[in-house]
Amino acid sequence: MNRIQNIQPPDKTAYFSAKKRWDSVAKPLGSFGELEHMIQKIAAIQNTDNVQIDKRTAVVFCADHGVVQEGVTQTGSEVTAVCAYAIADGTSNVNAIADACHADVLAVDIGMLTDVEHPRLLRKKVAYGTANLAKEPAMTPEQTEKALCIGMDIAEDLKKQGVQLLITGEMGIGNTTPTSALASVLLDASPREVTGRGAGLSTEALERKIHVIEQAIALHQPDKKHPLDLLAKLGGLEIAGMTGLFLGGAYYQIPVVIDGVISAVSAVLACQLNPLCAEYMLPSHVSGEPSGKRLLEMMHLHPVIHAGLRLGEGTGGLLLLPLLDSALALYRNSHKFEDIAIERYTEQS
Repeated sequence: MNRIQNIQPPDKTAYFSAKKRWDSVAKPLGSFGELEHMIQKIAAIQNTDNVQIDKRTAVVFCADHGVVQEGVTQTGSEVTAVCAYAIADGTSNVNAIADACHADVLAVDIGMLTDVEHPRLLRKKVAYGTANLAKEPAMTPEQTEKALCIGMDIAEDLKKQGVQLLITGEMGIGNTTPTSALASVLLDASPREVTGRGAGLSTEALERKIHVIEQAIALHQPDKKHPLDLLAKLGGLEIAGMTGLFLGGAYYQIPVVIDGVISAVSAVLACQLNPLCAEYMLPSHVSGEPSGKRLLEMMHLHPVIHAGLRLGEGTGGLLLLPLLDSALALYRNSHKFEDIAIERYTEQS
């Protein structure tokens, strides 16, 4: 866990070098908006204005949740294993999007109830699901720390393999319940404000879900100033794994893309542990879940996709890649002011 305290800020020299390169492109200054900032951010992380993101991997953490026993989901926990197998097999939703976006997918069993046999499933099981957070802490402190370390170690391993960009993803039936519980505490908002229908709950089931979250918060009295304790009491193993991946991205200096609301709550927890983590994060889209926008705002991050996405698995995060690729095409290859007879734009006050 010492790695968390030893995260260093990215190289601002490379950030401003990339800005200078953007400003040499024959176009109005800053006219590619947030995408310019993201390329500059990656330049700072990579310590060069020669940005490279050709090798990229979506890491999909798979885990189950004891709170499913409270009737807060439309389907049972057995679906997690089915979907995890499909992700490892290359036939799930995230694989289809990843193929189109020229990215690899790594499926990780960090806490499923079922042992899934597939040669491309990375087995890092911390526990067979979490405990029921409505009645007891979801995880022990030891389980929480272990899941964080797994996420950080995966970032290290992928960096050694030459991966230049990570995308966070998750699969776990019931995981919007712990996410909403965590968001409620982190945002100082009532569970009703931040709790959505997840994969599609009836109004009656939504009310039950809100009540369960209220019950859990009242029982555990979590404090957002102690993020590890908060994560242990109300979180999930895949949430902790993604939190670790964000921390690992910052420590090993590799940009990490935030997907939807579950990924975003993991990102906020990483920032609570070390605020420098935000400098290594790239927001992709605003989740259709109620707390999605507010969690990103908490980190002062500005997503570029506003489409009401809420599929999960890292699918929304992957959709950022074609936008970054297009921005890089402009950044690298477009004509420059010095090459054509157009007067250079200047900053206007």
